[in-house]
Amino acid sequence: MLLFSIIQIVELLTNVLVMLIIIQFVIGLLFAFNVINSGNQFLMTVYNSINSLLEPVLGPIRRIMPRTGAIDFSPLVLIILLQIVLIVLSNIAIAAA
Repeated sequence: MLLFSIIQIVELLTNVLVMLIIIQFVIGLLFAFNVINSGNQFLMTVYNSINSLLEPVLGPIRRIMPRTGAIDFSPLVLIILLQIVLIVLSNIAIAAA
């Protein structure tokens, strides 16, 4: 039972991280295409806050990955890695049951 609780907590944290990555991506696109002015203090604060939360996780991935120009694939890699961790944990829990 404890293992299933741990897996549920990891799933919750994974979902939160994925949502933050998507929000960061959408706000970044809105700024990049001038849909929203970068002078909008509220969205700039939200964007900077999300960046400061995600940078400790995305930074090491960015250092390992090759440069791809203007496209940053590190959020996609993080989402894939998180999903792999969830699959492995689920299989461990099934095997232990």
